[in-house]
Order: sequence, then C-alpha cells, then structure tokens
Amino acid sequence: MAVEEKEITLKGIWHDMSSKPVAKEVRNFMYCFGGITFLLFLIQGITGAILALYYKPTPELAYQSILFLENEVTMGAAIRSIHNISANLMVIMVVLHMLRVIYTGAYKHPREFNWVAGSLLLVLVFVFSFTGYLLPWDQVGYWAAVIGAKIMGTVPLIGSKLLTIVQGGSKVTGYTLMRFYILHICVLPVSTIGLLIVHFYLVRKQGISGGL
Repeated sequence: MAVEEKEITLKGIWHDMSSKPVAKEVRNFMYCFGGITFLLFLIQGITGAILALYYKPTPELAYQSILFLENEVTMGAAIRSIHNISANLMVIMVVLHMLRVIYTGAYKHPREFNWVAGSLLLVLVFVFSFTGYLLPWDQVGYWAAVIGAKIMGTVPLIGSKLLTIVQGGSKVTGYTLMRFYILHICVLPVSTIGLLIVHFYLVRKQGISGGL
C-alpha cells in the first residue's frame, strides 16, 4: 500500500501544534510556570540584544556604557529595568516550575530524560544570572563575582583549576569580564535554545503529565 505524502508547511505545523487537546487536569495555574518562564526568556533575548548594542565589555568602558545607556539612550533605563526584572522573575518561575514537576511526579517514567533537560535548563538560568551580574562592572557585581568564583574554587579536586578558568587568571580582571560576557550573550543562549528544543519536543511527544 502506497503511503500518502503530505507537504510540510508552517500552516500545517501550527495546526498540528494548536489542535492537540490539553487534558482537563492540567488546566490550572500550576502548569503555567514553564510557559511564563519561556516568555520571560524571550523578553530577555529581545532586551538583551538591545543592551548589547551599547554595551562595551572592557573594564574601562563597561560602567560608562551602562551610564550612557541609562542617561542618553531613549528608553534605555526602561529597557535595562525590564531586562533586570524579567531575569529575577525567570529565576522564580523556573524554580516554581521545577517544584510543580516534583510535586506532581512529572519526572517519573517515561519522562526521566525530560527531567534531566529541565534540570540543565535550571542550571543555565542560574549561570545566566551569575554572569550577567558582573557585566555592569560596579562594586556589587565585582564582589559578587569574586565570592562566586571563590565558591567554585572549593570544589574538590578540580576547584583550583575551575577557579582559574572562570576568572581567566588568579583574580577577577578584565579577562573575567570578557569571559562572562561571551558566556552570557553567546554560549548560554545557544545552549538554552538547544535544550528548549529538546524539552519542548519531549513535552509534545509524551504529553503533559497530569500528576495528581
């Protein structure tokens, strides 16, 4: 019997995604935390791209570029505030999302691998926050980076090497700032998008666990 071939179109993909029914037991606010987190991630991407247009990742110019953005650029202060607030909210939402998964037992078979992907996304969100905190290159960000790096240095066996890699040397310097900046705008976004694709694909394939 010949298999009927169907043309793949954006309209067809959207219809396939939007027509899948959602179980009644998951139609409540507890199951919205993941979607809200993704929305905040999109806001972070948009506002972060705008901020990157004016930011200069050097010890001499980083803080001055932030002042210029807030005082001279139209809506610059508002955009930076949205970026900061959405970052804090994203941390809260992703933690609530994981707590919901634990509470409803959505990490159990056959969703173990999706649990791993979600756990890695949680780690990436924390790393996003940590690396972004240093970028203004002010006193708060600098000492937060120093403390965070020292904590990494306490990891058994690899602590000293990890500390050197993170700092780009024996202490927090301009090399640290550049490494954090590259992680924040390149490595972390690409890694997050990749894991999100896997995460969403598995949710789509396995469905949302009703749990309780």
